[in-house]
Amino acid sequence: MADSILQVVTTTASQEEARRIAAAVIEARLAACAQVGGPIESHYRWQGKLQTSKEWTVTMKTTAAAYQRLEQEIRRVHSYEQPEILATPAATGSEGYLKWVAEEVAE
Repeated sequence: MADSILQVVTTTASQEEARRIAAAVIEARLAACAQVGGPIESHYRWQGKLQTSKEWTVTMKTTAAAYQRLEQEIRRVHSYEQPEILATPAATGSEGYLKWVAEEVAE
């Protein structure tokens, strides 16, 4: 079961936006839980210029089957032109938690 569970991360420009994304994906049953953290300091190159910004992270637990719909919902709510959306498969985890994630995410 672990290989069907994903941890998906995105970053946002504000805590308010991070909370909106978290609420939207939970309400739509596209993630079992979402954690908002930050602020973090991000350093990157965007449109040819070095950038530094304060951002917030949203970490979501979902199923591989729901990933595409989750990504669409993140993009719908997100303000960035090209948001970071990274999914990492769970190599292993507690059986009860993995089962709970799978049950909470609607197909």
